[in-house]
Amino acid sequence: MSASLMKIASFNINDVNKRLGNLIRWLRAEKPDVVALQELKAADREFPEAAIEKAGYGAVWRGQKTWNGVAILARGREPIVTRRELPGDPDDRQARYIEAAVNGIIVTSLYAPNGNPQPGPKFNYKLAWMERLLAHAKELYLAGVPVVLAGDYNVVPTDRDIYAVRSYADDALLQPAPRAQFQKLLRQGWRDALRALHPDAALYTYWSYLRNRWPRDAGLRIDHLLLSSLAAKRLAAAGVDRKVRGEAGASDHAPAWVELKQAAGGRSSPRERGPAVDSRSLLAPSREKERSKARPERRPLLVIDGDSFAHRSYHALPKTIRRDGRRPAGAILGFANRLLQLYRTERPRAVLVGWDTLEVGTYRHKAFPAYQSGRDFDDELVEQLELIPKFVAACGFANARRAGYEADDFLAAAAAAEERRGGTVLVASGDRDTFQLASEKTTILYPVKAGEMARIGPKEVGERYGVAPKQVPDFIALRGDPSDRLPGAPGIGAHGAAALIRQYGSLAALLKAGRFAKQAEDLKLYRSIATMDKKAPLPTIAAQTPTWHKAAALARKWQLNKLAGRLEEMARKTSPPSARSIETELG
Repeated sequence: MSASLMKIASFNINDVNKRLGNLIRWLRAEKPDVVALQELKAADREFPEAAIEKAGYGAVWRGQKTWNGVAILARGREPIVTRRELPGDPDDRQARYIEAAVNGIIVTSLYAPNGNPQPGPKFNYKLAWMERLLAHAKELYLAGVPVVLAGDYNVVPTDRDIYAVRSYADDALLQPAPRAQFQKLLRQGWRDALRALHPDAALYTYWSYLRNRWPRDAGLRIDHLLLSSLAAKRLAAAGVDRKVRGEAGASDHAPAWVELKQAAGGRSSPRERGPAVDSRSLLAPSREKERSKARPERRPLLVIDGDSFAHRSYHALPKTIRRDGRRPAGAILGFANRLLQLYRTERPRAVLVGWDTLEVGTYRHKAFPAYQSGRDFDDELVEQLELIPKFVAACGFANARRAGYEADDFLAAAAAAEERRGGTVLVASGDRDTFQLASEKTTILYPVKAGEMARIGPKEVGERYGVAPKQVPDFIALRGDPSDRLPGAPGIGAHGAAALIRQYGSLAALLKAGRFAKQAEDLKLYRSIATMDKKAPLPTIAAQTPTWHKAAALARKWQLNKLAGRLEEMARKTSPPSARSIETELG
């Protein structure tokens, strides 16, 4: 089985142009591989193709004014359309269905009719549309290919999929007939991914704008991802990105998503191949144990992007996790879990954690004022970002933070210094900009799912971007980087940027040949911004012996007692025990 995962999401965007900023921010933050969008509320010519391409996604769509319109986005490629309408009614002109193949999987974006008011013509249309869906879904299921029926079904399957209230009793979303049709889909063999992995959780995907329903968490689950048998066998994770609903100007829906494992032995064409990771890059626990025993005495330096994993932990874990004084602790616990896991599996000679300095800009901000503009961190996250370095130090590890530098700079400087002394380096980060550091001696540890890290070397960088690691800054300058607000070269996407870099060898050579003459100075600036500073100041990184007992004492002070207990156990043993998941840790 390949180690890579494919993340597929369904998102009723509720006006793609009005909420384009929300959509791009979510794409940039979560990086789903495929997205099924509904309720575009835009004609075909109004679809924001250029902005979505700039974000790194190809798209196919069927637009329509008013309440309809559906699209499928795919990261780094163009979806291959297999159907633009739901069969069964040639006179139906409503844009409610599109279907495409992406990386060997058939994905739909369906937007079932709402059906209100009921009874009446709209409800009758809803039932008829669902019958057509049942017929087509059966054909798809029997085709023997992996299929994800993603979309807004406008059906609340059961009473556990809605908050406890009677105000929806007469709503078409809850009527027995559409619910029965949904159950017929499941009886065909389709697997409700969210319920398969979260059978008893209160999962909602829609919160009306009316009656203060979002602040009251008065939600419904009407956005579903149903998996055919072949897709269900590959199900690794599923969830709802609730935080998206709480943003300013948000849709009344939140994205629902699944992660599917790569098919065993599966291969795809270069055009359809996604950001796959060599299966050798993920080690099963038994192989990892053997690998650690076989390591030579000269162990690697582990360098960690602290902000990357702190941010991931904060947004992934419940905000109800608290420490002393009822203060927030989710990011602290999530980061601690990742740190201990990395130490257990990699057994480095030393650990360095790099940090941004939020209150002071860098030369990048001065040179390009728009750099990283618009970022706004929750106060509870900022509070924990100040505390996590204290936990790192208590473990006996080193921190690097200095005004004028970013975490990436410390990662680059540490990797360069360790390579000069003949050592090997592991750079743990969820930021793909670090791929520029990959070499024969430096490997990037990139998170692909909870508890697992992909190992990215020069070969994997080439497979992903089509360029060598040292060319990644040139690639970013041309392609642009929406997360950092770098515009890139006009009209150049990821494929075009890679092709140009391969043709000319570097941005400098490309500009010398006269390409993009008007943008030359800007592109040089973007490249300098994308290049990590290998001269960033570093603390001394001597061989370290973990001080788990000090970390345990700090955890006790914070009243994170189960974490403290685990650290105390680690302090008593020569070899630290397996790092349990944060969910187990919380009991």
